[in-house]
Amino acid sequence: MTAAVTNAASPATPPRITAVRGRLLSFRRAPVEPGDTSSYDHIPDGLLLIADGRIAAVGAYADLKDRVPAGVTVAHHPDGLILPGFIDTHIHFPQTQVIASYGAQLLDWLETYTFIEEQKYADPDHAAAGAAFFLDELLRNGTTTAVAYGSVHPQSVEALFTEAERRGAGLIAGKVMMDRHAPAALTDTAERGYADSKALIDRWHRHGRQRYAVTPRFAITSTEAQLAAAGTLLREHPGVHMQTHLSENHDEIATVRRLFPTARDYTDVYDRFGLLGPTSLFGHCIHLSEAEMTRLSESGSVAVFCPTSNLFIGSGLFDRAALSNPARPVRHALATDVGGGTSYSMLRTAGEAYKVLQLRGQNLPALAAFDLMTRGNAEALGMADEIGVLEPGRWADLVVLESRATPAMRHRMMTIDGDLEEELFVLMTLGDDRAVTHTYLRGEPAHRRDAEG
Repeated sequence: MTAAVTNAASPATPPRITAVRGRLLSFRRAPVEPGDTSSYDHIPDGLLLIADGRIAAVGAYADLKDRVPAGVTVAHHPDGLILPGFIDTHIHFPQTQVIASYGAQLLDWLETYTFIEEQKYADPDHAAAGAAFFLDELLRNGTTTAVAYGSVHPQSVEALFTEAERRGAGLIAGKVMMDRHAPAALTDTAERGYADSKALIDRWHRHGRQRYAVTPRFAITSTEAQLAAAGTLLREHPGVHMQTHLSENHDEIATVRRLFPTARDYTDVYDRFGLLGPTSLFGHCIHLSEAEMTRLSESGSVAVFCPTSNLFIGSGLFDRAALSNPARPVRHALATDVGGGTSYSMLRTAGEAYKVLQLRGQNLPALAAFDLMTRGNAEALGMADEIGVLEPGRWADLVVLESRATPAMRHRMMTIDGDLEEELFVLMTLGDDRAVTHTYLRGEPAHRRDAEG
C-alpha cells in the first residue's frame, strides 16, 4: 500500500472526503504458499482517505491523520479487519427464492424449481422488489460486486441495474438467452435474444458503474443460431463479458454431446461460436478433459468455482490443482452460485471450497482464499484497476469483518495470539454474514450490522 494521493475531482469542485480507520488488509498478488507474507499488505492501524468515492490515500493512521480535512469524521473500526469488498463472480439474481430447494440434480432442479421461479420476473414490479432484496443480501454479506444472471426477460436486468446504480454499486449482469428446452414463457429466439441484449448493452454497459455480460444460459438451452448471435454481440461490443455454464453435471455433458454431435467436446461448442476469451466466465468446469483445459488456458477464459452449489446439487468436486497446472494454467475465480449455492456469504463459500479441495487431496490456505475473494476475483474480471485492492484510484468498496462475531468464534480466537492467517482461517471456517459489521460502497456506509431491523 502507498500513501500517494490522487484528486478525483477538478479544482473548481471540492471533492467529497470521507475517511475509514482500522486494520487494513489488501493483497498484492496470489500467495504462493501458506505464510506468504510478501503477498499482502497489513496495516494494524490504518487509514483510508476517500475522495468522491475513490481511495485517495492509504497508509498508517499516524502518518495520515493530519491530512484528514477539518469537519470530516473518521469512521473508526478499532476491532474490525477492513478489506476490499468481496466479489462474487457467478450468481443468479432470479433464484433468491429457489435457494434451499430439496432433492434434485442439475437438469431436474432447473425444471422443477428454477424455471418456475424465473417466470415471475416478467413482472417489472416483482423484478424491482427482487432486485432490492438481492442487493440488500449481497451487502449484508460484504459483497460489493457481483456477476449476475438475470432471467430471460430484459426487465429483470433493467431492475437490477437500476437498483445497483441507485445504491452506487457496480454489477456485471446480463439477460439470459434461451431459445429451446425451456418453458415457452422463458424462451426467446435467436433474433430477440440478440436484439434485447444489444439494447441492454447500449443502455447499461459502462453506464455509471454497470457492465454487461452476454448470457447464453448454457448450450442445452441455446440453438446454434443463438450461440452464433451471442458471439456476434461479443465481436460488436469489445469489452463486454460473457457468462455461461460448462461441464457441471454428467447428464448435462451427455445431453450437450447429443445436441452438438460434431463438436469435439463441450468446450468446443462454445469455442466454435467465438465465446471463449479473457472476458468469458464459465461456471463450474468440474468435468473437463485435458484438451478442454488446454483450450481454456490458450484463450484466457475463466473457470468459476462454485463449491456450495456443486455439493448441494451433487455435481462433483472442482479440481483446482489440474486447472493450475503451470504448463497450461486456467484462470479461475470463486463464486456462490445462489440459488443452487446455499449461501450468499463469500466467507462460507470459501469454507466450503476448502472442504471440496480437501476431498480432492488439495488445499486452500486462508491467504489464498481471501486473495480470491478480493484481488483474485477482480483480476479474473479484468477489473483489478477498479476494485479488489486498497490502492489509490480504486473504488472505496469495503467490508469490515469481526473475527469474534459469534460465541464460537470468540472462544476459538482466545487461542490465537495475533496470527493473521489463523484469524482469516477462523473467519472463512466459522464466519458468515454475522462477521460482517459494515459494508461500504464508494466510501459510504451501505450496510451496518447493528442497524438491521
